[in-house]
Amino acid sequence: MRILKVSEAVSIKRSVDAGTEEQRQTVKAIIEDVRKNGDTALFSYTEKFDRATLTSMQVSEEEIREAYEETGAEYVAIIKEAAENIRSFHEKQVRNSWLTTEANGTILGQKVTPLDSVGVYVPGGTAAYPSSVLMNVMPAKVAGVERIVMVSPPGANGKLPAAVVVAAQEAGVKEIFKVGGAQAVAALAYGTEAIQPVDKIVGPGNIYVALAKREVFGDVDIDMIAGPSEIAVLADDTARASEVAADLLSQAEHDERACCVLVTTSQELAEQVSEEVVRQLETLPRKAIAEQSIADYGAIYVADTLEEAIATINTLAPEHLEVMTANPMELLGQIKHAGAIFIGRYSSEPVGDYFAGPNHVLPTNGTARFSSPLNVDDFQKKSSIISYSEKALQQNVEKIAAFARLEGLEAHARAVESRFK
Repeated sequence: MRILKVSEAVSIKRSVDAGTEEQRQTVKAIIEDVRKNGDTALFSYTEKFDRATLTSMQVSEEEIREAYEETGAEYVAIIKEAAENIRSFHEKQVRNSWLTTEANGTILGQKVTPLDSVGVYVPGGTAAYPSSVLMNVMPAKVAGVERIVMVSPPGANGKLPAAVVVAAQEAGVKEIFKVGGAQAVAALAYGTEAIQPVDKIVGPGNIYVALAKREVFGDVDIDMIAGPSEIAVLADDTARASEVAADLLSQAEHDERACCVLVTTSQELAEQVSEEVVRQLETLPRKAIAEQSIADYGAIYVADTLEEAIATINTLAPEHLEVMTANPMELLGQIKHAGAIFIGRYSSEPVGDYFAGPNHVLPTNGTARFSSPLNVDDFQKKSSIISYSEKALQQNVEKIAAFARLEGLEAHARAVESRFK
């Protein structure tokens, strides 16, 4: 890995893949086809893109039983425990409705209401992502969403990965469909004979899924258009090079555009980590991907002081931040911008990816400066409550009418004045 002075640190931002014009037009055509032809279009695209010929898109009870058998008791138990950890964490985020009453009879407040329905997209292809199921479904369940629909592309055998089905079942999803790509997003947004439309779509996917989410946004809500994964490690001379290197590579293997950065006050650690990354790359199954990520978006920055290192981290605003210093908890108050903060040697990033409980759907591309991890609030909406008594309106009618006239809206002024004429 390149070793640079911290003054040479560059933004982790990578250009958001907006797709080609051909890809955008393809997505628009697919969405229109699904809106017009419903399930027929879904079956056709599943056969075309996933090479699976289906007679039914919904996962059956028999398939669910088979998934549990295939996954095995040990992995089912791990999924159950992870689901409970995620549930427990998100339950602490729940907001309640509230009202305040003033002496003149004014009642003001906020009503918190869960969304009626949510669609969860789970990537498919050659990999299985049960963690993605849990992280997207559990906060919605905790928020009180009654109807959650999961979609995921099937394999050529016409089935979903067993662990994905088990995770959905453990998370309480009642509607699981074997359909992916832009066509699945269209079905969630507009509905077909088999899939009723939802109010919000969450979950990651390939460029066609991302473009489809952009296209339907406004008719339904979406979570975010996530970029490639990122990790930054803030470390001093107490950190162990082999562990830092392993954690950097844990993100590099995701994607050739993943970003892996070490910011350290130790020149010696910087050199050791650089050597360790090369050594550990040799035995990685996804070596080619990780190697490209490190070459294009990997860097080690050496700072003169810890304060300078922290300032660099806050400028980068990484998706994942590991703090591996002598007294990491003491630095927490100085860290302003990071999607998830992992404190100490034993809080390796995969702990958060799979098991600890906080959500692993995080802001990328420097957007941690102004956005948050997926959470319960994303699955609820707030309605303001306003109740003025006669006395309260009488006390304020002249001021309200004057404000309306300041903006040139006479009907607004007359509306409040009409109560006393």
